[in-house]
Amino acid sequence: CTWEFAAMVGYIKRAYPQTQLIVVGFSLGGNIVCKFLGENSVNQERVLCCVSVCQGYSALRAQETFLQWDQFRRFYNFLMADNMKKIILSHRHSLFGGSSVKTIDADYSRLYTATSLMQIDDNIMRKFHGHSSLKEYYEKESCVHYIHNVNVPLLLVNSADDPLVHDSLLAIPRTLAAKKSNVIFALTLHGGHLGFFEGEVLFPQPLTWMDKVIVGYANAMCQWEKQKPPCQSSHFSEGACQEEES
Repeated sequence: CTWEFAAMVGYIKRAYPQTQLIVVGFSLGGNIVCKFLGENSVNQERVLCCVSVCQGYSALRAQETFLQWDQFRRFYNFLMADNMKKIILSHRHSLFGGSSVKTIDADYSRLYTATSLMQIDDNIMRKFHGHSSLKEYYEKESCVHYIHNVNVPLLLVNSADDPLVHDSLLAIPRTLAAKKSNVIFALTLHGGHLGFFEGEVLFPQPLTWMDKVIVGYANAMCQWEKQKPPCQSSHFSEGACQEEES
């Protein structure tokens, strides 16, 4: 669901009306930012570029792989579910209490015993967002149905050895990059899930390869924007360009 991210972006645009945005999302956040941009072309206004790192693009397709044991995917699923339970339970009064705007029929006994993200999503998250089934929730909240509408420069980064993103999901960004000139799909052999460490195994460098790529790409986009003719800059409208030409 993108409403919370949309509220944040809206606030920033109002507070800084002359500022352009560089949007970066990690893992599930990558899905959120790509879905937000693709939902409505208005959301892409004043967005210079977008970077998505280690997302899975389709929760429905990812669900089929999350219970598999290769690359310890099932174990990672359990760890993330356990962490998610702690976060939800520590804020349960704010999220689902009497003062909350969201009142759902949550089964907390199932939340306590959940061992996978899918169980938490089915018993809590999909109800919180008003979906009738887990399939509907995953289908409607995945960016795979919206990302093709993103027309700003878009960098999609994934790792081939990511234990959470199965190789079958990478056909989505690979196909998108082949069809759209504004999209770059970068697939590394190693990096894990949001790792991309450099240096010694036991003593990696604090600055990761991923950090360098994001900053380098953002800097290149800023330089590209500066070198464009004024009427072609992303904060100018098409009408303004036509007036300048006349």
